[in-house]
Amino acid sequence: MDEKIKAYFNKYKIEYEEHAHKAIFTVAESKDLKKLIPGLHCKCLFLKSDDGKFYLVGMPAEKRLNISSLRKLLKLKKLYFASEKELFDNLKIKPGSVSIFGLVNNLERDVTLIIDKEVWSADSVGFHPNVNTATLVLKHDDLERFYNSLIHNKIVLGL
Repeated sequence: MDEKIKAYFNKYKIEYEEHAHKAIFTVAESKDLKKLIPGLHCKCLFLKSDDGKFYLVGMPAEKRLNISSLRKLLKLKKLYFASEKELFDNLKIKPGSVSIFGLVNNLERDVTLIIDKEVWSADSVGFHPNVNTATLVLKHDDLERFYNSLIHNKIVLGL
């Protein structure tokens, strides 16, 4: 697990359960792991608007994001997937490891976090710890503690 995340969690008293596993790059590859790891399995998408703003979306792994609907909710003209370079420049992570915890690396605090209501209301959730060889499971109170610790713009939406 990323030492920066570990230190951040210690600072804010965020508890988690870590599950090491083989490298997972897609939701399809994670299907067998879901049987072994508790909680709602989640994925993250890193998006960019036409005005150059970035959005990190945390949502259930099996849910499909309707980018057009999200664009309308956010009142944006265009919304699309950010590039691999933009992902690394902003969150210091690579594709396949995108996580809400990448915000720990976004010192400019210019990425908006969007959490799906289904994720927010789950008893526990699982996200990669900025590497795709593990999953961290957080109970809702710890997810809320992480969310509240962030100085970033953030929002919980029904996606």
